[in-house]
Amino acid sequence: MACGSCGTTENGVPKGCKSNGNCGSGTCGSGSNKLAVFDWLSNMTLPSGQEKFNIFEVRFKNGRKHFYKNPDNLPITMGDIVATEGAPGHDVGTVSLAGELVKVQMKKRKITPDHEDVRKIYRKASQRDIDIWQKARGKEEETQRKGREILGKLGLQMKLSDVEYQGDGNKATFYYTAEARVDFRQLIRDLASAFSIRVEMKQVGARQEAARLGGVGSCGRELCCSTWLTDFRKVTTSAARYQQLSLNPLKLAGQCGKLKCCLNFELDTYLDALKSFPKQDLVLKTEKGDAVFVKMDIFKNHLWYTYKEERFKWFRLTLEQVLEIVELNKKSEKSPSLEEYEADVEVPVKVDFEDAVGQDSLTRFDVPKTNKRKKNNRNRNKKKPSKDQANNNSSGKPRPNPKQKNKPQGKSQPNQNPNQKPKLNPNQKPKPNSESRAKPQAKPKPKPQRNANRPEGEVKKGNKPRRNNRNRKKNNPKNDDNSEKK
Repeated sequence: MACGSCGTTENGVPKGCKSNGNCGSGTCGSGSNKLAVFDWLSNMTLPSGQEKFNIFEVRFKNGRKHFYKNPDNLPITMGDIVATEGAPGHDVGTVSLAGELVKVQMKKRKITPDHEDVRKIYRKASQRDIDIWQKARGKEEETQRKGREILGKLGLQMKLSDVEYQGDGNKATFYYTAEARVDFRQLIRDLASAFSIRVEMKQVGARQEAARLGGVGSCGRELCCSTWLTDFRKVTTSAARYQQLSLNPLKLAGQCGKLKCCLNFELDTYLDALKSFPKQDLVLKTEKGDAVFVKMDIFKNHLWYTYKEERFKWFRLTLEQVLEIVELNKKSEKSPSLEEYEADVEVPVKVDFEDAVGQDSLTRFDVPKTNKRKKNNRNRNKKKPSKDQANNNSSGKPRPNPKQKNKPQGKSQPNQNPNQKPKLNPNQKPKPNSESRAKPQAKPKPKPQRNANRPEGEVKKGNKPRRNNRNRKKNNPKNDDNSEKK
């Protein structure tokens, strides 16, 4: 999916358009250029005496491609804009493929060089052709909107999905989808009179409509039909049954409303794996009774069976055990009960998440956060120690234990000898008695005489407003000296 400028030279050096992330020729990107082809034979010379293949593949809107001859032997390369034969008039498109690879594409579509669908290339598009083409392309959205309004007035059971103008602007193709046959003769007359153009109606399927519109699938990637898938094969529900998928239409249906095309991608792998499995309608005969099939795990080679009379219990068996029971039944012998076979089955242990790299647990965000404000409020509500206690702590005296207030002094500790005197630490002072435990009354502080040094005849100043009463309670001798000096 690239253009000729992305190829290599004769020495193997990549060419590249040097557009820094954007395609310079307009054929590498997605969108309208999603089905571009990489010509990997561009740097190879043909054998002597063999001429170049003179048919080119030209791409139009939404990946529509056709093959055109070059009767005048014009110097055309990939990425050139050419004017081709139309019906009627001419159309404008981009050359998407040239050379020997065009033979492969024509053989794939079963088109011969003499086919009537292979038309002519008139010339390389001039600037005037390109301007008319771009002007016609700009009217497609408005034409589609008005076309849907006309369709709604007529009340036809059809959906107008897209509009494509021809390169000369004289013709427009209306793509629609419908579940039943629709008589749109009156619609063609109304469209032709409204837009003054030739009208062509073309019905497409739901898959082709999704390929033209594009989108993102349930896998998270762009739709396969709009990127690389060109042929649409039939998809049936048997493909889902072989892969042991639940027949849920919401999960199996794609954006087009039909079964997903990817159901056919792995179908061959499942069919090869199912060749060794017995048929699901086969009944196993055991000593306890007949057993029927319930479900299977293809890649683990496990099957589940249950008794006809006791369907509440399922038994897991391996593929080898089931084949052994089938061989015994072919010899008109009954196998042991399913309980004995299930006891020999080794169920693999499910590996859980392991913190091998030092990663955090996946549930680390599930723990509710604690409210830090409540903790701070609890710390604020705690009673602060009084000044006397703070002074006692600063002097080195031990705090009295409040739990020992009600205990009598004569009683000793249970593990302590009453005749033995307690050893005192020389640095530790003896504990005060109950009488001495009473807090000493604070002596009244002498008030400094403020007006002692004031000379006579001086007017008394007004009282100053109180600034902060917290520092007055502290016994700070420096403050007293300063007040006396003042």
